[in-house]
Amino acid sequence: MNSLAPTIPKGFDPKQAHVVAQWKADHPLVSCRFDPAGRYVFCGVEGSTVERFNLADGKRVSFPGGHESWVFALAFSKDGSTMISGGGDGRLVAWEANADRPKPLRTTEAHSGWIRALGTSPDGKLLASGANDRLVKIWDLATGKQVHALAGHKGHVYSLEFHPDGKTLLSGDLQGELAIWDLASGKRAGTLDARPLHTYEGGQQVDFGGVRSIAIPPDGRFIAAGGLYKASNPLGAVHEPLVLLYDGKTQKKVRDLLTDNITGGVIWRIRFLADGTLLGGCGGSNGGLLLFWKTDANKDQHRLALPNILRDLDLHPDGLRVASAHHDRHVRITRLAAKTA
Repeated sequence: MNSLAPTIPKGFDPKQAHVVAQWKADHPLVSCRFDPAGRYVFCGVEGSTVERFNLADGKRVSFPGGHESWVFALAFSKDGSTMISGGGDGRLVAWEANADRPKPLRTTEAHSGWIRALGTSPDGKLLASGANDRLVKIWDLATGKQVHALAGHKGHVYSLEFHPDGKTLLSGDLQGELAIWDLASGKRAGTLDARPLHTYEGGQQVDFGGVRSIAIPPDGRFIAAGGLYKASNPLGAVHEPLVLLYDGKTQKKVRDLLTDNITGGVIWRIRFLADGTLLGGCGGSNGGLLLFWKTDANKDQHRLALPNILRDLDLHPDGLRVASAHHDRHVRITRLAAKTA
């Protein structure tokens, strides 16, 4: 871990955001995360590996032999020494994150279905996993032992987010249910209604959408849930991105964060910037976009078009760099511009 914490700017000029680097893997990318030290960006691919890119020079290192399916989710120990990957095989694999020739340290048959989301608690002691078996599981990150199995979701679990206070975990599913769990007891502590993010299309007979991402700023003022709506033709990729914003204390919905003229997009991940701006990664038939919202307005204030369909994003510890994972096999690094005055 870096001994000196990065100086994170308090304001950004979204219109100055621009791509500063891109590197290519052997397969389309489905996930990406920066390590806590900010040296690397790790990417899960449509094959069965994780790819690590050095931010200084783009050097790529593969993590083979852990999975038999796509790698959808990534997380880290607090010090960044261990990386955990979750795949469509239902498997959790722990790796030495900084190794030159990585090998699996520990493998856990964790879920009977795709692992869609992983998260690490603020104190670094717990790992949460969510999967298609409708379960959320809590693990001791150091030992890999299961602490809780949280049941009650009626659809695939797509997203997870630990509350900054370290006492609760939020999980979102396909049906548009946002569950709040008490970490001490392992019991449900509340539920937020995110049903606008779910569509059942009777003609095509598909459930579609869901809570694809959750974000909470460090002060806990808001809870944001991202996905899609207006899915008039889900199988034809006709739908629009949507973020629901809730008051962090009352848990009442504050507003819908919307976009205009994006008729084939999904919000795959959302993050709060240091100035309170909400950043969303949108991908679909409209390509790839970074969207920026102010929380006191209903529509995005700016959007940055990226060269290809976006499937995930992450925010660097410095608060200035954004990684995005793309279908064209590239991970791209976008730099946000700090306001000068």
